[in-house]
Amino acid sequence: MAAVFIAKEPTPERRVAATPETVKRLTKDGHQVSVQAGAGDGAFYSDAEFQAAGAATEPDAAKGWSSADIVCQFSVPAASSIAQMKQGASLVSFLWPMDNLELVKLLAERKISAFAMDAIPRTTRAQKDDALTSQASLAGYKAVILAALHLPKIFPMQMTAAGTIRPARVVIIGAGVAGLQAIATAKRLGAIVEVSDVRPEVKEQVQSLGASYIEVKTDENLSTVGGYAKEQSEDFKKKQAEVLRAHLVAADAIITTALIPYRPAPKLIAAEVVQHMRPGSVIVDLAAERGGNCELTQPGKVVVLHGITIVGELALANTVSVHASDQYAKNVQNVLSDGTKKAGVFAWDLGDDIVAGGQVMGGQPFAGALITHQGEVLHPKMREAMQLPPLPARQPVTAAAPVGT
Repeated sequence: MAAVFIAKEPTPERRVAATPETVKRLTKDGHQVSVQAGAGDGAFYSDAEFQAAGAATEPDAAKGWSSADIVCQFSVPAASSIAQMKQGASLVSFLWPMDNLELVKLLAERKISAFAMDAIPRTTRAQKDDALTSQASLAGYKAVILAALHLPKIFPMQMTAAGTIRPARVVIIGAGVAGLQAIATAKRLGAIVEVSDVRPEVKEQVQSLGASYIEVKTDENLSTVGGYAKEQSEDFKKKQAEVLRAHLVAADAIITTALIPYRPAPKLIAAEVVQHMRPGSVIVDLAAERGGNCELTQPGKVVVLHGITIVGELALANTVSVHASDQYAKNVQNVLSDGTKKAGVFAWDLGDDIVAGGQVMGGQPFAGALITHQGEVLHPKMREAMQLPPLPARQPVTAAAPVGT
């Protein structure tokens, strides 16, 4: 059977890569699961609950990392932890490999099969594994709650004997997973919601949730394979800024969610626009971790500039760690279950598009989430960034040797 180790996250991360429910499923699949002591504390899962689900408690982190066939966690692992792993073991976690090329190099050198939860392709079949989506949805909800907390107004309209209170106006930039959840939450709270997104195909989704779509006319193709937004031309950026400006300065609250894979967050709210917003208004910048969509965002801080509260808090899903852990742990369990074709035996399937990429979605290729395997860097973007020659298409290395008996 494969030995699966659930590592404890470094502070201040409160999420955990397994729950008692997913431990039960993994043990049912024939795996031997150990959970580092205290790993579930931040999500309010006790060691006793994990033990009751069939997991062993491992007080020694070094032993857990060194003895496991598969290590699962949420955070990008430390180099010192990777150095403890046995050669040929697997790692399932967030990696952000383009930001951590030295870590990718170390993983390859250690012959670790590293599956990046942030690199899962956006395909229909991969939805059950998609941790970016599960965490973004929670962040979109929490962003609206933070906006309501900091706004010196209420969101809904109220008609009282003392007069009528008009509903708050909320502008949401980006109609991806976080943006759509923010729309739904703001509407439930009674706000008037307007939405901007560079991808015209999201217009119907926005309108179906009761929001107005701020349209910027263009002939450019602004979506990548998998539905992500891509870098826009300078001409489009100028046109978008002109259209958006009037909506932004009239807003009571703005929630920004615009991100481009492997790039800094695009700057969509200029400092000059903030200066012309009504005092007391709020900006919640969900792109703060990548530098922010607002020029005045200070990542990790809440600041008041020109009378405007700008919320640059990081990892909002971490503040709802119970549900965030439930969702992430299920994503991880699905990844491991897909690789368990026989009870207790795990192997990466390099014929699986989620794992190693393939020729799908209109014939356009995309990469899988297995970044390194058997000493090779598999992901083409990583190879390019590391100045490595391209690998042959489809199956760059031999299939993984199964782990377990």
